[in-house]
Amino acid sequence: MKQLISLWIMVMTALGCPQLAIGQATNVLKGVVMDEESNETLVGATVYWQSSPTQGVTSDEEGGFELPVVTLPDTLVVMYLGYGKEKMPLGQDRLDEGLTVTLKPTAAGLEEVVVEGQLEEVITQSVDIGRNVVPIATLKSIPSLFGEVDVLRGLQLLPGIQTAGEGTTGLFVRGGSSDQNLIQLDGAPVYNPSHFFGFFSVFNPDALDEVDLYKGNIPATYGGRLSSVVEISMKEGRTDRIHGAGGIGNISSKITVDGPLFSEKSSFVVTGRRTYADLFLKLSNNEEINSNQLYFYDLGAKMTFRPSARDKVSISSYYGRDYLQAGDMFGFGWKNWVNSILWNKTFSERTFLDVNGYYSQYDYQIDVMDEDNGFSWSNLISEGGLRWFFTLTPSERAVFEVGAHSRYYHFSPVDMTTNPGSQITPITTQPGNAVQQDFFISGELDISSKLKVEGGLRWSIYAQIGKGAEYIYDESPAQDNAAIIDTVQYSRFRPMAFYQGKEPRIALRYKITDNLSFKSAYNRNFQYQQVASNSSAGLPIDRWTLASEYIQPIMSDQFSAGMYNDINDGKWEVSVEGYYKTYDHIIDVKQGADVLFTDHLETEVLDGRGWSYGTELLLKKNTGKTTGWLGYTYSRTYRQIEGISEGKAYNPRYDRPHDISLVLQHAFSERLTANMTFVYSTGQAVSFPVGTYSMDNQEMPLYDTRRNEDRFPDYHRMDVAVTWKNKDKEKKWRGSWNFSVYNVYGRKNPYSYQFKDIVNNDIHYESASGEPVYSRRPGVVMTYLFTFLPSISYNFEF
Repeated sequence: MKQLISLWIMVMTALGCPQLAIGQATNVLKGVVMDEESNETLVGATVYWQSSPTQGVTSDEEGGFELPVVTLPDTLVVMYLGYGKEKMPLGQDRLDEGLTVTLKPTAAGLEEVVVEGQLEEVITQSVDIGRNVVPIATLKSIPSLFGEVDVLRGLQLLPGIQTAGEGTTGLFVRGGSSDQNLIQLDGAPVYNPSHFFGFFSVFNPDALDEVDLYKGNIPATYGGRLSSVVEISMKEGRTDRIHGAGGIGNISSKITVDGPLFSEKSSFVVTGRRTYADLFLKLSNNEEINSNQLYFYDLGAKMTFRPSARDKVSISSYYGRDYLQAGDMFGFGWKNWVNSILWNKTFSERTFLDVNGYYSQYDYQIDVMDEDNGFSWSNLISEGGLRWFFTLTPSERAVFEVGAHSRYYHFSPVDMTTNPGSQITPITTQPGNAVQQDFFISGELDISSKLKVEGGLRWSIYAQIGKGAEYIYDESPAQDNAAIIDTVQYSRFRPMAFYQGKEPRIALRYKITDNLSFKSAYNRNFQYQQVASNSSAGLPIDRWTLASEYIQPIMSDQFSAGMYNDINDGKWEVSVEGYYKTYDHIIDVKQGADVLFTDHLETEVLDGRGWSYGTELLLKKNTGKTTGWLGYTYSRTYRQIEGISEGKAYNPRYDRPHDISLVLQHAFSERLTANMTFVYSTGQAVSFPVGTYSMDNQEMPLYDTRRNEDRFPDYHRMDVAVTWKNKDKEKKWRGSWNFSVYNVYGRKNPYSYQFKDIVNNDIHYESASGEPVYSRRPGVVMTYLFTFLPSISYNFEF
């Protein structure tokens, strides 16, 4: 702690010194940026003088800005993605009054939400590398599956982010697995961000404010995951009037209402969504169909209070549930419950405090309704935490943050009970509990007009604690013949295993010209929980495990660098990023491992090292009637674990060397817009059987000892959509129709392959009883999910 305090004083001194040399501007223009139609403030708008475009500022959380003045008269330029650029000639006489700048949404239809966008100056001015801020309106315009707009599927269209397969929302970022992403809703982690077995995410876009993705230089304020941070914020309600938005689609309907709560100092947002596939199933006369259940729903709410001009308190909560039941055969369901409270305090124009408390819970269950082998399996994991940090700006060219993050993990015992008469043995596993304390400090400094540096250090301290048990083996539990020789019981809160790690981060930006920048970064991260799964798709039944005596935390080092260019006054953006990433103590399951029905998970997994590398190219058009981006990623990822694939390097299933995404939107008029997306990627790595063997009169597949040596065929698909809007602003009810086609040219992308005997129609011979025996031959059956899939949805606003 003494070292941490000394480091704090040193950084404070270093960041404060430039203030003496730079001094303060003699005049400052103060103002606020607002939406012309909704009167809502715009966070992150770019403000600069036309004579000094590289010395701009951005509006704060209240939409306010303070821009130093050098010489007047000059022209003030204000811009925000999705809004028209505002230019205002100003003289010395305007400095004494507060300035209000209103921006008008463009024809692309971004008036529905206020979001922080990728601004004209950000790509070359900031230190951010591997960061994408995507407007909700952009994500809502992307052609959708079943007419259901999805946030995470939109992120999959960015370079460096790949998917596990057809229709899934799992994110695989820069060679990392799906459990290595920290996905947060208002600062609270979401352990399973998917509905409908991964086809949709749990986030209703009508209720969201912004989506912020970090996949390169992850700030020191975030920790606990290796690959990325997806920070998703629910929007705040309007304070002047009741406003609503919703939609009716092929499989679900949704509604969001917001407005003032008690006064103009408080507001609310309430949102809900539900599918109705199960309602249609009940209309069938076929008992095998109407006895099934298939639905998901989610509810969300947020209240915001402003007790003073310097304080803001937000309370948000989300609950979602999925359930599938196939008649009297099996049932499968899961739930998310996420809660968060945020307090933002402004002490002065240069000192801020953010406090975030949260609780997140995820539980899931499997019910097999079989007379002889029926069982009910359930599990629950939860995390509660408190994070706070101070933000200090000792000068116009320095920003400093210091804070801490405390959390408690509880992984309930896996509970498997059996039905009466079942031949399966019940199972109850040991619970998992842990505490983690993180301290972090970071600073950002403009050393010169060309060089900007950001540095930080995060120190994570982790302890697995009781109540629980630890099994003692005669050999390493990774050995196939390891036997339990003792069991040690730990009382509540007694330490069981301890780990700690220091996580330095550093990044720099060097401006080669006003429109061309070079950036590089280094990040180290520790992750103290992992998923042990026989599938790489990120399934709802994945088995999470905490770091323990036998399973160590993963450590990752990432090096990244890139070039960034603004073209034609920000109309175009071009960026090229490269990265190299290493992993230590990453786990993978043994061949044929049992991870769901065991209390000895450490005997089913092995750990080793991994590495990934790649290059990402992004070409983006920001303005005009036609906007969008083209992204290309070349990436490779490898693991090398003793005991898997003969101890040689192998590719995880989500290794896809080539990935292309094209996203286009064209505004024919204020009412009519068209959208198109095209995706292509190398097929996922898999293991195909090399033969068969007989067991219990059945032919079983035989696999090679090398893992994932084969591949699915390459994946590609094109989606299109057309949106017709009623733009009559005088009407209180405004609606729009969206027509979309998923997989417009009907590509049959494989979802799975089955290797089995194909029965031919010709009779091979007759049995002794006279029954015909048909000839068989070994064959492969491919399963695909979607070809040409049209959908229609009606969205409204009032």
